[in-house]
Amino acid sequence: MSERIFVHEYTAACALGRGKAEITKNLGDGIGPGMRLSDQWRKNGAQAFLGHVDAELRPVPIVRHDTRNNRILQLCLDELDGPIRAMLAKVGADRFAVVAGTSTSGISEAEDALLDSPPGGIREDYDYASQEFGSPAAFAAELIGARGPCFTLSTACTSSTNAFLSARRLLRGGLADAVLVIGADSLCRTTVEGFISLEAVAERRCEPMSRNRQGINIGEGSAVFLLSRLPARLELLGAGESCDAFHLSSPEPEGKGAEGAMLHALSDAKLRPDEIGYVNLHATGTAKNDAMESLAMSRVFPSGVPCSGTKPLTGHTLGAAGAVEAVICCLAMEADFIPRHVWDGQPDPQLPGLRLAQTHARFPAGDYRRCMTNNFAFGGSNVSLIFGFTP
Repeated sequence: MSERIFVHEYTAACALGRGKAEITKNLGDGIGPGMRLSDQWRKNGAQAFLGHVDAELRPVPIVRHDTRNNRILQLCLDELDGPIRAMLAKVGADRFAVVAGTSTSGISEAEDALLDSPPGGIREDYDYASQEFGSPAAFAAELIGARGPCFTLSTACTSSTNAFLSARRLLRGGLADAVLVIGADSLCRTTVEGFISLEAVAERRCEPMSRNRQGINIGEGSAVFLLSRLPARLELLGAGESCDAFHLSSPEPEGKGAEGAMLHALSDAKLRPDEIGYVNLHATGTAKNDAMESLAMSRVFPSGVPCSGTKPLTGHTLGAAGAVEAVICCLAMEADFIPRHVWDGQPDPQLPGLRLAQTHARFPAGDYRRCMTNNFAFGGSNVSLIFGFTP
């Protein structure tokens, strides 16, 4: 059977909106409606500029999995219910796998339980299973009735990007005939206050690659992809990963790990750098991440490539970032436009110059479109994915 991996359907819910149509429109307009100052996730009335999912979050029908994280995920599962059911009927529940990536899972519910509990105890209705990293995949599998391999990865900001690699291994290894790839992360006090304590958070909208960048905006979101080896117009062409293990929270300053992931993805896809039409940058807006990524990009794409960072429109959705930004890439290829780089237009003279998209250009003319998306995480985990689309 073919080694090629195809995308049959996908969707997301994040600060850009819910569903492909709304996200495509807001991406084209360069606005993230859910990006705003909020005091919901901070102490003593302090505020932070965050990316929110503004859709109604209904309780999930499986009580032990009823968390904000899974309620956001449920938005995507509901939207793809038809295609998921059709694929289940085609391949069978035992051949349908679920692989998720998250970094928070149900931490918000644990925070609430601890705050509401008596001294030395824990609220009786709190179920620790809701906080386990495995919850998103377990919830999705139980909800749709999948009985194939089911697990969740947590590698910080590459969690859901790595989920694509695991899904590909399951398909190529004959362990599954279809895989639901999930990225899901939600806002919580621990995450917001934790990044603020690292002095890595911007007080306003983040400005990736700008001389005025202050740090990241934390965001929340979910994205879901339905993959198989059955032919479709969208394809996962290549993937590359590395782990430089340079530092717990700081990237390797020369971008060697990031460069390795991109080169591996290009080699895996059997593509030259000049065959990539667009790169979605990790572009967090922190001083060190943007510096190392721009260095790596300048070496991998010495002739330049249209690129942009979309986190000013979504916030950094952490474990969900890889899947959310893969959705942005696929939407851009289908709609034939390159998302512009939303920032203050003030380049950092100390960084190598990148071809940051300033207007919504089109992909190069031809019968095939290709894009790369990058994610780099704490601990030195680096992953690049390449997708292709036949118009």
